[in-house]
Amino acid sequence: MEVLCGSKGTNVCPSGGVGVYNPGYWGMNIERRKGYKVSLHIRSSDAVSLTISLTSSDGLHKLASRTITGGKKQFTNWTKIQFRLYSSQNNTNSRLQITTTKTGVVWLDQVSVMPSDTYMGHGFRKDLASMLANLKPQFLKFPGGNYAMGQYLRNAFHWGETVGPWEERPGHVNDAWGYWTDDGLGFFEFLQLAEDLGASPVWVVNDGASINEEVPTAIIASLVKDVVDGIEFARGGVNTTWGSVRAAMGHPQPFKLDYVSIGNQECWMLYYRGNYQKFYSAIKAAYPDINIISSCDKSTISASNPADLYDVHVYASSANMFSRTSMFDNTPRSGPKAIVSEYAVTGNDAGKGTLVAALAEAAFLVGLEKNSDVVEMASCAPLFVNDNDRKWSPDAIVFNSWQHYGCPNYWMLHFFKDSSGATFHPTTMQVSNYDQMVASAITWQSPKDKSTYLKIKVVNFGSKAVDLNITVTGLESGIKSSGSKKTVLTSGAPL
Repeated sequence: MEVLCGSKGTNVCPSGGVGVYNPGYWGMNIERRKGYKVSLHIRSSDAVSLTISLTSSDGLHKLASRTITGGKKQFTNWTKIQFRLYSSQNNTNSRLQITTTKTGVVWLDQVSVMPSDTYMGHGFRKDLASMLANLKPQFLKFPGGNYAMGQYLRNAFHWGETVGPWEERPGHVNDAWGYWTDDGLGFFEFLQLAEDLGASPVWVVNDGASINEEVPTAIIASLVKDVVDGIEFARGGVNTTWGSVRAAMGHPQPFKLDYVSIGNQECWMLYYRGNYQKFYSAIKAAYPDINIISSCDKSTISASNPADLYDVHVYASSANMFSRTSMFDNTPRSGPKAIVSEYAVTGNDAGKGTLVAALAEAAFLVGLEKNSDVVEMASCAPLFVNDNDRKWSPDAIVFNSWQHYGCPNYWMLHFFKDSSGATFHPTTMQVSNYDQMVASAITWQSPKDKSTYLKIKVVNFGSKAVDLNITVTGLESGIKSSGSKKTVLTSGAPL
């Protein structure tokens, strides 16, 4: 920041000074009496007087400010400054600005403002993380699909460049989705979020493939070592090379990383199978208990091409998704189980999230419950979208700087949040001449009162109201109907 005006003389700075500002991502939500942690690095060979402020979007109304001063020698080397600002009012479209009335040159780097009050103190927005926690998720798959690959390998998610102090992370262009990321949300933060949610982390590793490039098997060794090092970062003791880095970040206890997915739906690529074998052998040699997920389908897996799980992605119209309630009915019952790590209704009737899409996905999940002997896990995709930057629709949770809401498919998932670890019971539905309906029944034990509950889910994908009888088999004892509760997800307009 080269400042040509001053506090006196012929070229006096305007009232309030001159400087730079940043609105964050489409404006920052600043709340009255809440604390905000400001961090920045300063270097200057001149005397410094900088006012750091949270202001309205036009800069005219100050919400909070702090002035940093120093003599000529104080900031000759890069100096990190940290402090908290407390706002005097609410503003959902704020900006951070740095101003001065002092002539000279000031260098700024790694400027950040974050809420002090975050989910479990680990940097995630409380409202958004709570939306996840309320679903009782059993696993968190990260860092993404195409995001893990990148359009080009130089822009893939390289875990080792996303750990350690934030200011030492180089950041990278997320060319798969078209924005820069400073990697403040890195490998450590994903592991921490999974732990905070009580969910198993599922790490999608870059296996030498981007959307446009591939590393041949003959020269894949360094990337294989990199992934094994990543597992050591997550699981290694404090005296190991990478475990010590994790410990220095404030987490001496290992993370419980039990699942590693090799690539992102890359089975069709030239070098995938050869590279997969290298990753599988090296990971199993160092961590034999880790479950390794293949991008290839079940028919390709054998003693010579082993896998603990295989990855399935399902994107379909609502009618097609509804029909897939029977997708796994005829799957061989032996061998590795599936992880349906991405599923979603897409296309015209999906819109930005519709009831009809949620119903079709519910029918699909009922089918997964019924086939849980061959399907281990399932997760909808994508999970979040910022309403100011929609690159994909639909998404489960929509947010901006200060608001959020769940789409119908998010609320649909609440019907399934007691399914993990539950007992599935076969059901028979008696309904005449109507094929637009599926049902399932589970019994599960409440962690609160230790009582066993029966939950029956019925999905009506059609437009007709029907009367039906359901028979549930395999119940160990009678059902008390008193205290039963009915929950309905519907809409006056399916779209």
